[in-house]
Amino acid sequence: MSFLNKLFSSESAKPEKKYFTFHVKCNRCGEILEGRVDLDNDLSINDSGDGYFVRKGLMGSNLCFQQIEVELTFDSSRQLIEKNISGGEFVNL
Repeated sequence: MSFLNKLFSSESAKPEKKYFTFHVKCNRCGEILEGRVDLDNDLSINDSGDGYFVRKGLMGSNLCFQQIEVELTFDSSRQLIEKNISGGEFVNL
């Protein structure tokens, strides 16, 4: 009977999403932006096949329109190993 209760229950068990968040400051206007990488869906396998990378483009809302490009590299266990940025700088909040 518990099988049928679970099958027809309105509650669904959703897996917990894993995100890597970071903050950047725009070089032009100084706005601080938050970026987020979905570790299950956003990563691509790197050329050597032993890790992952992702590129993100961020743009603020202060009428600046400066695009900030972020490149992040992760190892095979999805831990950050390298980060590069153009158009801004990384900040710790």
